[in-house]
Amino acid sequence: MKASIIIIGDELLIGQVTDTNSGFLARSMAPYGWEVSNVRTIADDPDAIREAVRDALEESRVVLTTGGLGPTKDDITKSVLCEIFGGELREDPSVTENIKNVFRKRGIKLNELTAAQAWVPTSASVIQNPVGTAPVMWFETEGPRKSVLVAMPGVPFETEHVFTNAVLPRLLSRFPSPDVIVHRTVMVSDISESALAMRLSDWESALPPHLHLAYLPKPGLIRLRLDGHGHDEEQLKAEIDRETAKLIALLGDNFLYDGDATPAEILLRTLKAAGLTFATAESCTGGNIAHLITSVAGSSESMLGGVVSYSNDVKKKLLGVKADTLETLGAVSIPVVEQMAESACRATGADVAVATSGIAGPGGGTKQKPVGTVCIAATFRGQTVSDTFHFPGNRARVIDRASTTALLLAIRLLRNTNPSITK
Repeated sequence: MKASIIIIGDELLIGQVTDTNSGFLARSMAPYGWEVSNVRTIADDPDAIREAVRDALEESRVVLTTGGLGPTKDDITKSVLCEIFGGELREDPSVTENIKNVFRKRGIKLNELTAAQAWVPTSASVIQNPVGTAPVMWFETEGPRKSVLVAMPGVPFETEHVFTNAVLPRLLSRFPSPDVIVHRTVMVSDISESALAMRLSDWESALPPHLHLAYLPKPGLIRLRLDGHGHDEEQLKAEIDRETAKLIALLGDNFLYDGDATPAEILLRTLKAAGLTFATAESCTGGNIAHLITSVAGSSESMLGGVVSYSNDVKKKLLGVKADTLETLGAVSIPVVEQMAESACRATGADVAVATSGIAGPGGGTKQKPVGTVCIAATFRGQTVSDTFHFPGNRARVIDRASTTALLLAIRLLRNTNPSITK
């Protein structure tokens, strides 16, 4: 099944807001064999909405829109859809009650402008939005080739909630597929995409036509997703399992994790399996590693705490970094991050810790230590590993790469020093 996505909003076209909804929708549908044929980003303009909806309905049987459903005058999607699909705008009592419940939970007084969001086209069936005030509207076309358009709010967390819990299950029921789709993801690190493709070339070429390998790289990591399509689910799962075992064997030391998970999730699962605790000592990453860890539900089982030691004084006073080390080698040096990591363990009582110190930019670099230079250390019960890295890109990219690398360094250290920890 193919779907078209229409993202509506002036703020997207002038760069004030970045579209994340289309990526989320595509990722959510892919495991069920649905393909996104196109994504359109359009203005809050009646003619633009009419044209985009007309073209999308000609191309796909399912059209998903996000945005333009708010209470302000520039949010006109609802009225334009009423023109396209017929009917008239009327108050839906169930939507009114949902809006009141949302405002009651937030402790906010309901105003007339927001209350008007309960007016919906009579040609649509309503799906309640329990985390927002704009309802989801489900439209169906007449005729032999029935198509569906689902209009959803543009606020990303609202889109994600209503699509996952209500819209996607209804779409799968409305357009059932005879095919079974099985996915398996393997995480890979410390190898380039081209080098990996060369290593896997013979195995990949020998895959049967109903199996397909996708390379999904991001800085520091590559997700390998093996997809299979067929009619017999058990047979397909067994085939995917056999090929995944071959794949993991080919990956060798570059194999990181069997499953789809972030480095923070992988580290936390590794720590939990071994009954270990974790701490951070961060300089250039400014607490980002601790943020990535604590963003994972259940992280409190392993995460004890962290120190953001941005200045040298804090490095000395809170982490006990030696003054002569800082004076002779500078804050961006291997001995400094090693002392930071080891002190973080002593200060918190953690089994494992990581530390970072570097130059994220855009200024502060030198010929010897240019922007992007980051020293990273990881320590586990007296054994410390460290290295100096040179990350390209702007400040945000350097911080992101350094954070990911620190997490991966801790994962590798744990597995190398404790063979009982499984991957």
